Amino acid sequence: MENDSTKNVTFFRFEDLRIYHKSLDYIDWVYNATILFPDEHSRDLKSRFIAASQAISLYIAEGSARNKSQFVYYLKMAKSSVRECVVFTSVAEKQNYMTESMIEESRNQLMEMTKMLGALIGSLQRTNGSYNKPNKREEAVNGNEYTPSEPIEVRNY
Repeated sequence: MENDSTKNVTFFRFEDLRIYHKSLDYIDWVYNATILFPDEHSRDLKSRFIAASQAISLYIAEGSARNKSQFVYYLKMAKSSVRECVVFTSVAEKQNYMTESMIEESRNQLMEMTKMLGALIGSLQRTNGSYNKPNKREEAVNGNEYTPSEPIEVRNY
């Protein structure tokens, strides 16, 4: 029997993040918006738009299981997926697949997610009120100069 005063805590940490739920809402929005796309020439655009919207949530979920610096990396990858969605929104606009209000709604949601991701990244990079300066390897990873050829092994000592 559960105590009523206990918080409803999820097993998966990312489920407690507002940005995760916001990204799930955006996936639903993209599914609904792309239903209106004509099938003949937009099948690839539709599937890539949906995949990019899903990637936002997936990067947040995957990163949350990692250490802090890796979580920041995955959040930055989620921001990259947000930018992909901006491009797909622009392409859909050029092809007249979306109304002006749909374009505005998509861009507003994407801007809000970018701000939320930026705030979360900033909070993770601060320790005791001071900014943690990344080391050279982190700078290379964050600057997209470094792409690991194999998964990074995390050792607990």
